Amino acid sequence: MTQTPSDPFAEPPSSPVLRTLRRAVAAAPPFAAGAWVTALLAVLGSAALLSGPLVVQQVIDRHLVGAGSVGAIDVAAVLRLGALAGVVGLAGAAANRRAVERMLVATAQGTGVLRVRALDRLHRLALLQLQAERRGALVSRVTGDVDVITSFMGWGGIGFLVGLVRVTAAITAVAVVRWQVAVALVPLLLGYAFVLTQSQRVLERAHDRVRARVSASLGAVGEVVAGLPTLRVHGAEARAQRRVETTVEAQRVAEVRVSALGAVLFSSAELFAAGLTIAALVTGVLLGPEATTVGELVAVLFLVTLLLDPVQTMVETLNEAQSAMAGLRRVLALLDVAPEIGEDATALPQDGPLGVEVRGLSFAYSPEAPVLDEVTVTIAPRSHVAVVGETGSGKTTFVKLLARLLPTPDGTVELGGVPLEQVADATLRGRVAFVPQEVFLFDTSVAENLRYGRPDATDEQLRQVVRDLDLEGWVAGLADGLDTQVGERGGRLSAGERQLVALARAALATPDLLLLDEATSAVDPDLEVRLRHAIDLLGSERTVVTVAHRLATAEAADTVLVFAEGRLVQHGSHTALLTQDGPYARLHADWAAVTTS
Repeated sequence: MTQTPSDPFAEPPSSPVLRTLRRAVAAAPPFAAGAWVTALLAVLGSAALLSGPLVVQQVIDRHLVGAGSVGAIDVAAVLRLGALAGVVGLAGAAANRRAVERMLVATAQGTGVLRVRALDRLHRLALLQLQAERRGALVSRVTGDVDVITSFMGWGGIGFLVGLVRVTAAITAVAVVRWQVAVALVPLLLGYAFVLTQSQRVLERAHDRVRARVSASLGAVGEVVAGLPTLRVHGAEARAQRRVETTVEAQRVAEVRVSALGAVLFSSAELFAAGLTIAALVTGVLLGPEATTVGELVAVLFLVTLLLDPVQTMVETLNEAQSAMAGLRRVLALLDVAPEIGEDATALPQDGPLGVEVRGLSFAYSPEAPVLDEVTVTIAPRSHVAVVGETGSGKTTFVKLLARLLPTPDGTVELGGVPLEQVADATLRGRVAFVPQEVFLFDTSVAENLRYGRPDATDEQLRQVVRDLDLEGWVAGLADGLDTQVGERGGRLSAGERQLVALARAALATPDLLLLDEATSAVDPDLEVRLRHAIDLLGSERTVVTVAHRLATAEAADTVLVFAEGRLVQHGSHTALLTQDGPYARLHADWAAVTTS
């Protein structure tokens, strides 16, 4: 029996930063495009900017202390050294600027690819997997988490990488000037690196919690906003408010903890900076004037000062880096979820009405709640089939499975002789149309909503489908015809009018198999007549399977499938089923009694 898939949106486990970055580059190659050129520019830029202290050393040792008197100073040589330092510094600044530009471009392109791939993966997941996650949390994966990555990589990540290069270059320059001082500084650097590594692990876990809390908050707020009418009708605003406040408070606590940890880490950078300066000065003094010149000591102190700024920048961005890594892990976890249909899918056979073969079909949303049990039936091409049964009998689930809107069930479903799970998504959506009971419309015009059935449709093709479904009178009654704005989720149209748009959208796609979860039970009689007429016209020359809430639809069908407690208990024509003592005859009698009363 089919079971609910494991939660694909569970918080991903922590993983080493380098492994996460390697996976990010594999998922979005633009992140690493020309990385070696960027790295070379950053190295050259950092090395050039460190030339200043070396020039200072030469000026002090050769032209100030070594000259013996002011008159003996070679001013021209000093000016040449100054000019050289200026040229090298400008070249270094230009190299750094170009490196930053390249990293910004790579970041923008990489995060753009990540965002598109994340959204594409959502499109390819089974709807049951998506329904298990709140809308706000899904939006957070594609927007909020990627935005955090963009924010860090765009500035903090660049500062971190440039800082790392500059620290390495500064230590190398100190070693060139006086290697003994470099030896004294290296243990401090290694010790602080160890502290940062341990802190990184703590921050990693803390930021994972923050991203999870942010996702939960967005989900809770999105749910309340979407359900405002229901909350107001039932007077449940206070209860919903408390739920939102609970999630927001959990987010606040997680963010305060992260801020406290970040403050401690920032303070440690100040202590480390003071320690480096003291170590360099003490080492230079202990070496004495015989081993260390005044120029060398000044140059070393300058280099240490230049080293401190990138170290502090790296520490400041470490907190932001963990937030970015948490977001990146969540996006990569989404990309890891296997799509519903693999790359080896096949196309359906030649165009024309599709037949459906169902054998041993079983399905359950959870092991404790089976919905369908061993359903076997054949639906011939061009036939009109009505699916009836009491609420909870499994009829809507059956039709959704034919449209592959739920995970692959147990048993076999074949469309045109091809197993449903092997049909390529593009050909399935082009040949099979599903019109649900609750229609979703986008906040744009009627015409643009119709084009979701066929993006390349011309205005004339839109008008033609309206004529084909005999909806010209209804369109003429709209404020701006096909250009009428439907509002968010189609809120400016009635439920029946949204159904008309959905039917026209399906007709525009010219499907060979039409699946309808009939919604005429909730509309007024006049609109019901118009809907039924449109459905009859739309069903011409194609296979139609309709979930019939009103048995008038079953009376006009070629075949009626009767479901009860997840099993197909009867099937045949309306006339034949009425002559049998079974569920259909009782359902029809009850319906007829209600409609005639």
